[in-house]
Amino acid sequence: MTWTAPDITRTGGSLVAGEREMLLGYLAWQRDTLLLKCQGLTGEQLALRPLPASNLSLLGLIRHLAKVERIWFRERIAGLPVPRLYAESGAKDADFDELDPARAAEDHARLLEERRLADEVLAKADLDDRFVHDGEEFSVRLALCHLISEYARHNGHADLLREHVDGVTGG
Repeated sequence: MTWTAPDITRTGGSLVAGEREMLLGYLAWQRDTLLLKCQGLTGEQLALRPLPASNLSLLGLIRHLAKVERIWFRERIAGLPVPRLYAESGAKDADFDELDPARAAEDHARLLEERRLADEVLAKADLDDRFVHDGEEFSVRLALCHLISEYARHNGHADLLREHVDGVTGG
């Protein structure tokens, strides 16, 4: 049986919430939007690179955002000594370049697990908590804003990729 990305119900958030709830809700909406763009596609379809001269694929975006979630939340905010995802080969863009459609279900599950673990870190953090990265001080608030913008940017890529894979638009 061929694995296909499961259907997703995109979570909504309050339009009048306080800052923390608003940021967490918007991050959840952006996270779900990426999965919405992938739903119903097989591993082979997710790995397609339909745009000439680009290494972008929906599967690459899944892998990349799992890596980004891990780095910002577990490594940087929580200070956990977690290994980098897709670093074995040493290639800069291994998350995009070293795809295996047969492992798409595993990559999809890894993204969901990184989201869950990131949410555990966020549940214990205050927006004003700070951490140091590359000699610069960052707040949890900034990290949340960064992740929201990271997902939003890549969701734009996902729109184009999905349309090129099977013609589906919107969402």
